[in-house]
Amino acid sequence: MSAWLAKLAPDASEQLRLAVRCQHLRRWAIPRSDYPEGKVGYLRWRKESSIAHAALAGDILGRAGYDAETVKQVQSLIKKERIKHDASAQLLEDCACLVFLEHEFAGFAPKHDEAKLVDILRKSWNKMSSRGHDAALGLKLPAALRAIVERAVST
Repeated sequence: MSAWLAKLAPDASEQLRLAVRCQHLRRWAIPRSDYPEGKVGYLRWRKESSIAHAALAGDILGRAGYDAETVKQVQSLIKKERIKHDASAQLLEDCACLVFLEHEFAGFAPKHDEAKLVDILRKSWNKMSSRGHDAALGLKLPAALRAIVERAVST
C-alpha cells in the first residue's frame, strides 16, 4: 500500500500515509470465515473489520502522541467514509485495489469462476479513480488474468 501511495501521490499527507499503513492492522484477528458466505456476510465482515482497524489505529496513534484530530482523520480514511468525495480516501481505495490486482489476484482467481471475477473486478473498477485505472492498466499481469481484467473494464 505504501509503495503504491508513493507512486500515485508522493506528496501525500501524513494522515493518508498513516491510514495506508494502518488499514489492515491485525486483519487475521477477524477471519472472513467467521461470517456467512455471500454478499451480506462479506459486507458485514468488511464493515466490522474497518471499525476494528480504525479503533486499533486510534489506540496506537494516540499512544504515539498524535493529536485527536489526526487520529480522527486517519480513522475516517480507514473506514472509507468519504470515498468519491475526499481525494485522500480515493487514493487509499486506489492503493488497495492496485495491491489486490498486483499481489492477490493471481491467488484469488482460481477459487472463482470467470463471471464472478469479472463482477468483482467491475465493482473494484467503479471504486477507483481515473489515476487508479491508468495504474491498473499498466500492471504486468499474466495473459489470462489480464484478459479477465480487460473483460471486466470493457463493458
